[in-house]
Amino acid sequence: MSITLIFVIVTVLISIYAWNNESITQKWIFNPYAVKHRRQYYRFITSGFLHGGIVHLLFNMLVLYMFGEQVEEVFKSIYGDFGKVVFSALYLLGIIVSDIPTFAKHKDTPHYNALGASGGVSSILFSYILFDPSNKLYLYGIIGLPGIVWALLYMIYSYYMSKRQVDNVNHDAHLYGGLFGVIFTLLTIPGVILHFLEQLKYLSFF
Repeated sequence: MSITLIFVIVTVLISIYAWNNESITQKWIFNPYAVKHRRQYYRFITSGFLHGGIVHLLFNMLVLYMFGEQVEEVFKSIYGDFGKVVFSALYLLGIIVSDIPTFAKHKDTPHYNALGASGGVSSILFSYILFDPSNKLYLYGIIGLPGIVWALLYMIYSYYMSKRQVDNVNHDAHLYGGLFGVIFTLLTIPGVILHFLEQLKYLSFF
């Protein structure tokens, strides 16, 4: 069983359990105020295994499964069995690091909460795009654009929505999770930058 599938199964089970046990959600959700004033640092990671609803959960887990297995195989091909550890670090650190800007922004806001694996999922997705930037990804199975184009649009959208703050979505986690995924992959597989540039030659919008 792949590490990706294990993450998916564990996240689904914990999310469903938390939906039926509000006390777990309250203890594990990312609350920057509690992290700072009660030193509950574990919330940085536990919040990544909680989701606000079935759509939120399914979307994150679908993206994780679709791209995680492929990214995991790349790390295993380079690092052998240790590649599973490297891949796990990419995902779990993505969850943690993506929440640091949110912590800095809301550490003195008692009622601010956030949850979801979006930071880790974004890390995986952007890591995948470094390996295959020209591969077309389809939105709703209809609109097909190269991965690198979706990545740029996603970053612009996340930055814009983060500045507007008109909804309850933690867009900062999407933005910084993606950036972390790129940096982590470049540090662990330096040669990927040459591969990335080479693949851009095959970029096509049609």
